[in-house]
Amino acid sequence: MSPKEISGGTAHTLPADLKKALTADKTALELWEDITPLARNEWICWVEHPKTEETRKEHVSRVVSELKEGMRRPCCWMGCTHRKDKPLSSTQKWILSKKAKK
Repeated sequence: MSPKEISGGTAHTLPADLKKALTADKTALELWEDITPLARNEWICWVEHPKTEETRKEHVSRVVSELKEGMRRPCCWMGCTHRKDKPLSSTQKWILSKKAKK
């Protein structure tokens, strides 16, 4: 499978750094392709969410390792708030309201 054939998410496209990490690990890439587009979308959003480059790099690395550990979605992630196909859940609204007050 060539790098340009890697599937993305529903609201997000696959960022270059995550694409590079996935193509470097055949097992992680196979697992990536096995999860749903919504699950891939959450991983991508989780990678793009950090405010520092150091944390983002850590998230990219963790996508690879956590897929290989059997995780299909990011743990303890409130989910992507950028999806347009469904409204935010009450939990997402509550978390976002708490973040807005900081």
